[in-house]
Amino acid sequence: MKIGIVINTNDPETVWNAFRFGVTSLKARHEVKIFLYGKGVESERIESEFNIKEQISLFCNNGGKILACESCLNTRPKTKSNVCMIGHQKDLLEIVEKSDKILTFG
Repeated sequence: MKIGIVINTNDPETVWNAFRFGVTSLKARHEVKIFLYGKGVESERIESEFNIKEQISLFCNNGGKILACESCLNTRPKTKSNVCMIGHQKDLLEIVEKSDKILTFG
């Protein structure tokens, strides 16, 4: 199954759970793409008791793909990503069109 996940929050527990679900889905042999949108583009910088960076690393190491909204990144100073590609509205649309299921967190 192809699963699309949209993360539109910087709430630590929500972001952590979204990536944990992504990792679980990849380990179950599903194809998963995550689109970081709005405050979600801050995911990689979140510091909290939830180890988000570990989950992002597990997601990437298990074959997950992450895209971050370029416009959303540009509205935030010092927000660059080391783990994902730049995405645009057309990329989000493609994820929605090609996914069997879409989940949104945020």
